[in-house]
Amino acid sequence: MKWPSGLEQVGTENPGFNSCFYHYPPIVSAVGLVVADGLSGSTDFLLWSILALVASYQSKILWNRPGQLRFAAKLIEGVLDFKTMVDNETLPVEYLSGKPLCMSQYYSILSSCRIPGPKRDSVINYAQTKKPPTHITVVHNFQFFELDVYNSDRTPLTSDQIFTQLEKIWNTSLQTNKEPIGILTSNHRNSWAKAYNNLIKDKTNKESVKTIQKSIFTVCLDAPMPRVSDELYRSRVAAQMLHGGGSRWNTGNRWFDKTLQFIIAEDGSCGLVYEHAPSEGPPIVALLDHVVEYTKKAELVRSPMIPLPMPKKLRFNITPEIKNDIEKAKQNLNIMVHDLDIKVFVFTQFGKNFPKLEKLSPDAFIQVALQLAYYRMYGCVCSTYESASLRMFHLGRTDTIRSASVDLLSFAHAMDDPGKQNQAKAELLRKAVQAHRAYTDMAISGQAIDRHLLGLKLQAIEDLVSMPEIFMDTSFAVAMHFKLSTSQVPSKTDCVMCFGPVVPDGYGVCYNPMDDHINFSVSAFNSYADTNAARLAHYLEQALLDMQNLIQCTPKSKL
Repeated sequence: MKWPSGLEQVGTENPGFNSCFYHYPPIVSAVGLVVADGLSGSTDFLLWSILALVASYQSKILWNRPGQLRFAAKLIEGVLDFKTMVDNETLPVEYLSGKPLCMSQYYSILSSCRIPGPKRDSVINYAQTKKPPTHITVVHNFQFFELDVYNSDRTPLTSDQIFTQLEKIWNTSLQTNKEPIGILTSNHRNSWAKAYNNLIKDKTNKESVKTIQKSIFTVCLDAPMPRVSDELYRSRVAAQMLHGGGSRWNTGNRWFDKTLQFIIAEDGSCGLVYEHAPSEGPPIVALLDHVVEYTKKAELVRSPMIPLPMPKKLRFNITPEIKNDIEKAKQNLNIMVHDLDIKVFVFTQFGKNFPKLEKLSPDAFIQVALQLAYYRMYGCVCSTYESASLRMFHLGRTDTIRSASVDLLSFAHAMDDPGKQNQAKAELLRKAVQAHRAYTDMAISGQAIDRHLLGLKLQAIEDLVSMPEIFMDTSFAVAMHFKLSTSQVPSKTDCVMCFGPVVPDGYGVCYNPMDDHINFSVSAFNSYADTNAARLAHYLEQALLDMQNLIQCTPKSKL
């Protein structure tokens, strides 16, 4: 393989640099370094490491307190059913293009938690300890409870039993806690690490925190958010799932370090928020798909009600120093919440079936539309990140699909040129889609550049050698400034994932292509005047329609 000239210079300037790195399997080494870099705590945690899934919007007629708790109980039972498959190693192996995928991430999402550290965070998976946890955490009105979900014979509780326990929790937490301890986890990682050390100095606090960290997952029983129009409802729910709405609303009902938090609100919205370090989106979506299907099952047999102990309320002793930490976290949180601009919408004109019928990759088609939308807004293309799965490799995580290509630019420039014939535009469109598909195939096969370059850069830092010139070049900084951070997260469930931008002047775009429609989430920052989530969403819808019309009005060229 021919390396770029910048990498050849690395070997010349630092003779042992490349050789040291290649003592390890390239893919696994790079992935490990990526995760370690992500745990360094140098970025606002809520804006890039937390992702949310908006699962559904239940009929508001059905929702009241018993309805909310009954649905939560069935959901918990469904997650435990999925956990049984994980524990018994009976999950069916997934395949991509006939090749098996690494299933290790499925064993990292339950009973795991991110732990703040002074310099670098860590992730602990308690499922792999000698005594795996048998409890979940339930949060209501900013109060945390330990709920055992297994009987003494290790069989999981039924939904009826869980419902009874949830009612006990509800009835003992009717008043909102004045000190929302969970808000501490939303703060900048360095600030949270200091507050964490203050918090766990107290023995009671330390035990309560440990109980949350060791739990299988968390269930958040949220209060309703303020009413909005039907047009804004999806976006409001997405924000609710992502950050809880701020200190006045439901953010105190979260422990953002926890890998999995399922959210069931009184207004009928439900979904989950997950911490990104242990896993990518697909295993989370597979779990969600399983749970959604499980909740549709009818209860055929009512179990005899065996008396169960009262769920344990987790106590916290709030010192003046901890109270001050909470107030600072509230202020920072509210700034972030007000800064995040999010738009969730459903594109209804067509779904993934249309590009498939035209022998075009649905993902590539959507990515080209996104690039066209951005080009129409700003008159240029930009560095774009799309997540590429490396699960064809053992312990593989991700690499980068760089969607902005020469072929894409040629198409975007020609699309609105009145001097270009539609046939020529259509050919450029197909060429751009094919180029994206080719880069995708290269990336998922371990042949992309980003993780390798990151591995080399971090190796140079670790070895205390001079930084190779390629990493100091302005063009490298521009290439790594992803104004479009994107991801396709397909699922059987009619849902959409959302996350924040990764740069101040950028966008976060996620999509779930269904057969006849596409679910989108678009995010931006209000503090940057030149970005607007609703505006990009508008241009994206128009780009998709224009591309469909272009394809339909021009015959395919014969090869």
